[in-house]
Amino acid sequence: MAVAVTPPAGPARRVSAWHFVRLKLRVLGNNFRGQGRRIVLFVVGVLVGLWFASSGFLLLAAPGLAGESRYALLTAAFGGGLLVLGWLLLPLVFFGVDETLDPARFALLPLTRRTLVTGLYAAALVSVPVLATLLTASGLVVTAGALGGWAAALVALVGVVGGLLLCVAAARAVTSAFATMLRSRRVRDLAAALLAVVAALFGPLQIVVMAAVRRADWDRLTGAARVVGWTPFGAPWTAGLDVAEGRAGAAALKLLITALSIGALLLWWSRSLESAMVGAVSTGPARDRRGAVGGAVAQLFPGVAGWARRDRFGVLVARECRYWWRDARRRTSLITIAVVGIFVPVMVNLGGSRFASGGGDAFGEAGANSSPTLVSLSMVFVGVLASVTLANQFGFDGSAYAANVLAGVPGRLELRARMTAFSLYVVPMLVAVAVVLAVLLGHPDWLGVTAGALLAAYGSGLAINAFVSVLGAYALPETSNPFAMNTGAGVARSFFALLSMVSSAAAAVPMVVAAALLGDLWRWLALPLGLAYGLGAALLGSYLAGDVLDRRMPELLAAVTPRR
Repeated sequence: MAVAVTPPAGPARRVSAWHFVRLKLRVLGNNFRGQGRRIVLFVVGVLVGLWFASSGFLLLAAPGLAGESRYALLTAAFGGGLLVLGWLLLPLVFFGVDETLDPARFALLPLTRRTLVTGLYAAALVSVPVLATLLTASGLVVTAGALGGWAAALVALVGVVGGLLLCVAAARAVTSAFATMLRSRRVRDLAAALLAVVAALFGPLQIVVMAAVRRADWDRLTGAARVVGWTPFGAPWTAGLDVAEGRAGAAALKLLITALSIGALLLWWSRSLESAMVGAVSTGPARDRRGAVGGAVAQLFPGVAGWARRDRFGVLVARECRYWWRDARRRTSLITIAVVGIFVPVMVNLGGSRFASGGGDAFGEAGANSSPTLVSLSMVFVGVLASVTLANQFGFDGSAYAANVLAGVPGRLELRARMTAFSLYVVPMLVAVAVVLAVLLGHPDWLGVTAGALLAAYGSGLAINAFVSVLGAYALPETSNPFAMNTGAGVARSFFALLSMVSSAAAAVPMVVAAALLGDLWRWLALPLGLAYGLGAALLGSYLAGDVLDRRMPELLAAVTPRR
């Protein structure tokens, strides 16, 4: 029997960017409802953002109020360039991006790519970091107005708005592209190498800047600032100063460069957005497993955990090893650890003015001026940062942690298995860092010093983060983007990371004190004492925090389950 189809009452309403903004505000309101801790974290994030923004505003406005056009160009080009660079890199390695509106939720809706990109882009502009960046960059409007009048201030305002749009577009495009790449295990090594290279460039950049400031070659710095001003990193921020100097044509070209850069970034984002909505990429044909031996159970154990017994502990270790290798969000954390392990020891022990002075054997001089105490201190910092990843280890599981709750997995066993699986990937990286640093310092006999301090700090961090992950867990968004964070979760992540780092560093202080007191004898005792101290701290932490986990399993599951 035919069924009559009711014609639509009228034409369908056109979906605009304002609908996405309203949807985000409504979702935010629903997420805050009944969540006192999340509201407090959001308010704290707003206050901290306003404090940093006010400081940045005064810094960028000071050259104009003082009438220094040269300093105004330097602060606009380099300060604005740092803003863009921060929006590019910080979401990848620390803060993530606010993904209150998950693109995957719109996959089944009849929305064009242009509508979706425009709407999500408009919604991304409604956030605390955007407000803080706008307030900071407004100092350039004051500077341009003080140097060139209202016309320069107006152009500077247009440039600031364009620079802000550029920052948001860059963050979205880069994180979406990397999210797509990291879902493909075939290119994870390329992504890791690229991030490591980008992070390693901070060291040489810092050395160059320090050398330039020390020599006070302002003509060279001004020339570099003018070059940066013609790139997307500095074009939007220096347009107002060009008007103040009577170069209106140059200002128009810089605004055009900004607009073209924004368009290119949005186009790039739109190309990777469809893959983000689908949530998977093709990984190629399946590998032939006909040669696999050992049965179905043995194949569930990855090679790194092949030594584990086929009991409850071994199964938990194998599961966590597989998750750390295959889950894009966890793999991103491992990349961050690799970057930190390269960057921090080199800058603390090998960086500084000795490199900027040019002449002489920089590595040899750095090794001669280093001491076991200084090396141990830098290694403690690296070990602490490596363990911070586990501060929200249950948040990676989300609602899947319910399986462990229902199975009644003992807390001590759970935490020991998670520590073991994580250490199977991290400890080899830390040992490699220790070996490389000892060789670069020209003291291969200091290998015990570097490795001992690293292992002691890492074990202490595991113990501290066992408590932090149980008592301060928070939910991560259910999205295919490994860099996505819920609104307010960035503040929580920063707060718990800071708490974990301070507590872990305090727990590792005895090793630094021992290095200072024992002198040369520390070179021989550092490795066995550091290994025993770190292993004992990790076992004690899992023992004590496991009891807390047994009592808080339901609360922990509720905390890490995302609210839809």
